[in-house]
Amino acid sequence: MGTAGQQNGPDRRALLRAAVAVPAAGAATAAFTTAPARAATTGGGGRFDTESPRFALAVLPDTQYLFDADSADPEPLRETFRYLVAERAEANIAFMTHLGDVTEHGTEDEIGRAADTFRTLHGKVPYSVLAGNHDIPSSTDDQRGATAYLAAFGPERYASMPTFRGASPDGYNSYHVLRAAGREWLVLALDWRVSDKGLRWAQSVLDAHPTLPAVLTTHDIAWSDDDGKARLSDNGKRLWDGLVRGNDQIFLALGGHYWPPGRTVLTNDDDNDVHVHITNYQDRYYGGAGMIRTYSFDLARGVIDVETFAPWFLARDPEKRTPLEAETIELSGPVDRFSLSIDFDERFEGFAPVVPPKPRPASAVMPHGTVAYWRFDDSGTAPGAPVEDGTVVRDLTGHGNDLTVSRLHASSPAVLTWSADHHPGQPAHASLRFDGGKSPDRGAILTTRAGAALNSARFTRGYTIETFIKLPDPFEGDHSWMGILSWEGRNGAAGKTTGWSPLEPTCSLNLSPERFLQFVVYPERQDADPTSWSHALPVGRWTHVAVVNDGRRTVLYVDGSKIARNPAQPSTGIATLGKPFVIGATQFDESFGQGFYGWIGDTRVVDRALPVRDFLKPLS
Repeated sequence: MGTAGQQNGPDRRALLRAAVAVPAAGAATAAFTTAPARAATTGGGGRFDTESPRFALAVLPDTQYLFDADSADPEPLRETFRYLVAERAEANIAFMTHLGDVTEHGTEDEIGRAADTFRTLHGKVPYSVLAGNHDIPSSTDDQRGATAYLAAFGPERYASMPTFRGASPDGYNSYHVLRAAGREWLVLALDWRVSDKGLRWAQSVLDAHPTLPAVLTTHDIAWSDDDGKARLSDNGKRLWDGLVRGNDQIFLALGGHYWPPGRTVLTNDDDNDVHVHITNYQDRYYGGAGMIRTYSFDLARGVIDVETFAPWFLARDPEKRTPLEAETIELSGPVDRFSLSIDFDERFEGFAPVVPPKPRPASAVMPHGTVAYWRFDDSGTAPGAPVEDGTVVRDLTGHGNDLTVSRLHASSPAVLTWSADHHPGQPAHASLRFDGGKSPDRGAILTTRAGAALNSARFTRGYTIETFIKLPDPFEGDHSWMGILSWEGRNGAAGKTTGWSPLEPTCSLNLSPERFLQFVVYPERQDADPTSWSHALPVGRWTHVAVVNDGRRTVLYVDGSKIARNPAQPSTGIATLGKPFVIGATQFDESFGQGFYGWIGDTRVVDRALPVRDFLKPLS
């Protein structure tokens, strides 16, 4: 701990999950060692998922009052460790880091009790521990030499952890590399007072791992007033100037020592945000009772959700909790429970830019049963140039389902242009930009020729229809019920009687006024019109759409996720009438009233139900 500082913290709920294995206490120093990386393993709490876009980092500050001479009580900390082990798989806890001041006086007895308590976690969840001013002679830096702390929490303790990669020659600074969310992350655990030699070591670690986002942990980096606004301490300023500000990799810096908790955002030399947080609850009831803070990373949503709670009190029978236990179960103020919005790709662009996937050849994305596949990357024309009427887009399967371009009504050349814009996971790196609309009626369409095999395909054994679309931002004008793709003709001509109107086509994918996808099909073998509805599609972002029918029923997927409103009624085949297949609009009474507004990319039709893993958009 330290003097009473000041600040306030987190906002949002999110539990954790964890990984890996580790051994027992050790001794002395280790040079700049390197341990081999290993896959996450199962332990008492289950398997940690290294590829899930969601994982958690657990942070444990100042536990010193639980190891204070003969008034020690390690049970709260044991319960915290039991919780982390039990919740490891469910919350995907990757790692736990202790921020120093493990004990009150740093005696052999206190350190021994603490080291023994850590055995509850050891080998089940990987962790780091750093020295606080109460664990060692506080007037010294990391060149202090042998101590009881170093004997118990030095490099040998972590040597068998899959995450441990090395320690400074003095043994007081260490680093771990975690694999989580499909990438590697660096955790630096720095002594309470890092010497110039220690700073050079830390820099060498960053230099050796230049593409890894890094979390810096130390005991003393910032303090806070009661308003929750953190300020760098004197030691924090030294770390900021000597290490953090010049290394864009460090995006999160965590410290304890002071209370109350607090947080701030600083700007580094690359003009990027660095989040600096204080975590310390020793002033709370029962010395904080082993309270932890969890940082739940969600790379899919671009957030880190933070919450603070005491597993020891959570484990108590609610009927038997005392008032102080009940009010200390969870902290919910703005510095104890919060969310950080972070565009991880953008934040890490400077040192670990995302390498876009290369285009995939057509031959790689035409599985057995592909009856038509169109892409727009072989135009030989500059992006933005109009796609002229009469232009032919070849069916790359060789089945002859080529598409020919034409304008609706008196539409201008600008209603259909070539574009280099594309979904990052799309096989071809190109698309068509449609500027259709209702008033005046305008648009462009691509249609198969008369007699093309696709016009009469019935698909009674099932089908998969896929496309990529992007809606403009802002989404201006009235584009309700605009068509994306369809087969021409009236369903009444196929003998269907159940639908909204006998004049609508037998199969179409459309967009409602609320930007919901609507897939309506008149099956070959049923007099029915089963219709799927999605959620509201985003604007300004590419979306992959897949319609999958297994010969019995139809399911619509958006970005690989099954939507909720899929009809349960039977649906076998498509009641096609030998009329053209169309991209860019939907007919009513065999007439086009408006064209699509937005971008359309690769489009594929397969005569069987494909599993999600075989969609055009690979699973990320």
